[in-house]
Amino acid sequence: MANDVVQLGAYQVKKGQSSVSGLSSGAFMTVQLHLAHSASFAGAGIIAGGPYRCAQAYRQGAIYAQDAYAQGALYICMSPLTERTAPDAERLAQLARDTAAQGLIDDVDHIVNQRIYIFTGSEDRVVASMVVARTRRFYELLGARDILYDDTQPAGHAIITRNPEDSQLPLNQPPYINQGSFWQSHAILDHIYGRLKPASAQLTGSFVRFDQTEFFAGEPRASMSPYGYAYVPRAVAEGAPARVHIALHGCKQGYAYVDYVNGRPDQGNNPPYGNRYFTTTGYNELADANNIIVLYPQAEGVDDGRTQNPDGCWDWWGYSGSDPQAPDYYSRDAIQIKAIHGMLERLGG
Repeated sequence: MANDVVQLGAYQVKKGQSSVSGLSSGAFMTVQLHLAHSASFAGAGIIAGGPYRCAQAYRQGAIYAQDAYAQGALYICMSPLTERTAPDAERLAQLARDTAAQGLIDDVDHIVNQRIYIFTGSEDRVVASMVVARTRRFYELLGARDILYDDTQPAGHAIITRNPEDSQLPLNQPPYINQGSFWQSHAILDHIYGRLKPASAQLTGSFVRFDQTEFFAGEPRASMSPYGYAYVPRAVAEGAPARVHIALHGCKQGYAYVDYVNGRPDQGNNPPYGNRYFTTTGYNELADANNIIVLYPQAEGVDDGRTQNPDGCWDWWGYSGSDPQAPDYYSRDAIQIKAIHGMLERLGG
C-alpha cells in the first residue's frame, strides 16, 4: 500500500451497477444506505443486520428519542427476548414507504428487481437470528424477488473467510472474522452480479488511501476516520469500465479502532487487526478479476459529551444526529449516508 494520502479519484463506473455489503453495524448501515439510494444500486449483502429504522420500533422507551433508539437497538434489534419483541417487519416496511413518500429516500420500487444476500450464523450471540429473519421479511414486503437467505452455518458473529489464521467459526469476539468453508465476500458478489470470474491468485491493482474528511466536512459528530480506503484493479486504473462495491466494516473493525477505558482511548493497547477487514476478507481478489472497485469507508470511535460511539460502529440508532429529539441517521441527508454516497459519486457510480 502506498504511503501517500490522495484525493479519491474518478473512473469509468457503470451507472446503477454499484452494490453494498456489511457486517453487524455495517450491515444495518448497508440496509440504510441501500434504502436511501436504491436507484444507485444493483443489490446488497447483509451479514447479521436488522431491517431499516429498526431502532425506532419502540419510541416510548425514554424521554429523548436518541436514548429510546439506543435502547431499541440493544433490546429489540440485537437481543430481543422473544419472537414477539423482535422488530416488526410490517411496520418498518410501511415506515420505509412513508419515508420515501416524504422524499427522504429513493422510491422503494427500485428494490424489486435487485439481488439481496442475507446471512445469520446459528451461533451468533450478538445479533439474534430472529432479527435477521425479520430483515428478510422486510425486503419481501418491499417486493424484492431475488433474496438469498442463509441461516445454515454454525457461525458466530463474523464475516466468514477461508483464512486458516482467522478465528474459529462459532466464536463471537473481535476481530469478528471467522474461518469457515467458503469466502462470504465471494458469495455476496456472486449473488449480486451473477457468477463472476474466479478470484485472482495475486492482486494486480493497488490500494488507495484517501482523505475522508472532505465528504463529511470534518464534522466530529460523523464519527468517521480521517482516511478511507479503496482497492482499484489495474485494468480499472487503466480505463476499463468498472463497478463499485462498498464494503462496510462492523464495530471494532475500523483501522483506527482503539479501546475506550473510562471514556478515554487506551492508545497504549491498540488492537493489531484494524486493517484486516479491507485486506484479508476476500473482496479484493474477486474484485480484481472482475473490474470491481471496492470502497472501504471507515468509522471511528468517539466517546464524549456529544457523541457516544466508543466501539467505532456505523450509526443505525441516531448518535450522529444534530437533534436528539429527531435524530436523522437513515435519510439521504444523514451525515454518514451522505458522506458514503458522496464517495460513490466521486468514483463515478
